[in-house]
Amino acid sequence: MTTIALVQALQQQKAFFATGKTRELAFRKDMLQRLATAIAQEEESITQALAEDFHKPAFETYATEIAIVLSEIKFILKHLDKWARPRKVKSSFLNFPSKDYIYPEPYGISLVIGAWNYPFQLTLSPLIGSMAAGGCTFLKPSELTPATSQVIAHLVEKHFPAEYVMVVQGGPEVSQELLQLSFDKIFFTGSTAVGKIVAQAAASQLIPVTLELGGKSPCLVDETANLEVAAQRIVWGKYLNAGQTCVAPDYVLVQESVQRPLLEQLQKTITQFYTASPQQSQDYARIINDRHFERLQKLLQASKVYFGGQTDASQRYMAPTLLTDVTWEQPIMQEEIFGPLLPVLPFKTLPEALQQITQREKPLALYFFSNDQAAQEMVLAQTSSGGACINDTISHLANPHLPFGGVGTSGQGNYHGKASFLAFSHQKSVLKKPFWPEVNLRYPPYQDKLNWMKKAFDWL
Repeated sequence: MTTIALVQALQQQKAFFATGKTRELAFRKDMLQRLATAIAQEEESITQALAEDFHKPAFETYATEIAIVLSEIKFILKHLDKWARPRKVKSSFLNFPSKDYIYPEPYGISLVIGAWNYPFQLTLSPLIGSMAAGGCTFLKPSELTPATSQVIAHLVEKHFPAEYVMVVQGGPEVSQELLQLSFDKIFFTGSTAVGKIVAQAAASQLIPVTLELGGKSPCLVDETANLEVAAQRIVWGKYLNAGQTCVAPDYVLVQESVQRPLLEQLQKTITQFYTASPQQSQDYARIINDRHFERLQKLLQASKVYFGGQTDASQRYMAPTLLTDVTWEQPIMQEEIFGPLLPVLPFKTLPEALQQITQREKPLALYFFSNDQAAQEMVLAQTSSGGACINDTISHLANPHLPFGGVGTSGQGNYHGKASFLAFSHQKSVLKKPFWPEVNLRYPPYQDKLNWMKKAFDWL
């Protein structure tokens, strides 16, 4: 679309929003249900598109793309009546007599820029929040997953008018054009580097922004952990989607007394999950494109392989790989890996491991495997991360009662469940007063009123 066409489309959405139709609770619920029905109808084409884009297994597609979106809609529909109504709060003595409320209202027209690694879920989940809040939405799916982006465009165009939800396809140049428009909210999922560009563009127009970014999410394993279970949960979380997950364990810090048995368990589990030949497994995805494959290949070549390491550039295949003898200075420890390479580093004491984590950027997630409850609380108290799991990986994002988001360079703001509704809503403070009685304490002239005012504040 040309810049002129984008501006016209935005004006159409603003005109539709101004009618007040999208704020009607019945309309919001109808649109959410329509989206759920459309997704169920398009399940086969969604699955095929993700298989075409990067060989994503049907099970992973349903569990991590389709089911998460459908369950989000179901959860929000269950609670939307309560969230959307004005909420009465305690009044201030200084405003007596008054009744005070919080009115949730939609920001208006939102721009959602999706990511490529879970291209369906990470584009549609924010849309659900915008719909629930009562707004209109521009969707910009990732150009790196053309088949999935086309399915999203087809689904939206078939079931929703463009003045309500619109899909805009294209590369970075299209995103740059969109960022120049006067949206009321921007929601971006992607890398920290691009997130900074989005934040700068939003700041220039004072547009509120939610940034879902990434970072190097650490996984700690101490000597009290059940290594067999820990290995299963780490392997699942790391190699899901071939490691192309923003909250995947980026590296493992393991207490040196159990490093060798953990490595053995990790190797055993990889073989159990993906067979001795993961390239032949129907349950293992591929790297999204040649550029990312080459980046990962360079990281692999500069590292020592403990297990795995096989690659096939023609298929963009990279085996589930364990790396040892890794130092913090190596390239693989300087950037988010976002692939099936798992460095395993030893530590002697937990404070030593925590120091290594806290002197780096705050991660999107942190995982700790331990049977020591005191140690668990120490890790949670002494680290900062977007989210955390004790004795598991990734699963926290599947609970709609838990807000999902980053902190620092891993993001700002959060969503999922009620947090999605709030992400696209302004909480408007409203005070209502009757004309009688009228309290004149606050009005001039102030003579002889200061002591009364001081007493009033003392009573607060």
